[in-house]
Amino acid sequence: MKNTILFSTIALFICAFSSCTSSKSATPQNELSALQTIMTGSFDSSKQAAKDSTYYNISLHMYPIWKSKDGYWLYVEQALNSNQSKPYRQRIYQLEKLENGDFSSKVFTLENPEDFIGKWKSLDYFDQFDASLLKEREGCAVFLKKEGNSYVGSTNEKNCKSTMRGASYATSIVYIKPNVIESWDRGFDAENKHVWGAEKAGYIFKRLK
Repeated sequence: MKNTILFSTIALFICAFSSCTSSKSATPQNELSALQTIMTGSFDSSKQAAKDSTYYNISLHMYPIWKSKDGYWLYVEQALNSNQSKPYRQRIYQLEKLENGDFSSKVFTLENPEDFIGKWKSLDYFDQFDASLLKEREGCAVFLKKEGNSYVGSTNEKNCKSTMRGASYATSIVYIKPNVIESWDRGFDAENKHVWGAEKAGYIFKRLK
């Protein structure tokens, strides 16, 4: 009888401890930290470009900023790998957990983006600024679902306005996997004709570090 009571007490203790640990690991902050971690790093599409000449060799750098402030923010810089001193895209992403359990990655542009070129290598540079330097690209957030160890998502259809190369709106489809990010960005005109972006499938960025 004493052994039964002892084992029951130990089982209850383990169960209670496991529940507490599980609950802690499932907090929105920990989930957002996990998403930010899998997105963080330097990537490029060199292997894809070597196999298929219709794809460019593009570098992608994504690193956390404002670590001492609330929220989860990433500085994002993309350029031709051969010309990284002149990126064609510089953005700030803000990661958030939604009430339905999914995630969003809001997209912001920078004032004077040329001042931030290469600053993924010296992230303390951002500490002198705050979110007031940002302008949100309304309708361009990517909404992500967690699937195992990966995330998949897209923009909402036609909500992300774009005027680049005669486009009316832009779309993004994203797969975030351990060590790989696949991104398919495309622009469409008012008649839904594809006017820019990869035609066959998205770019495959593999982690460098």
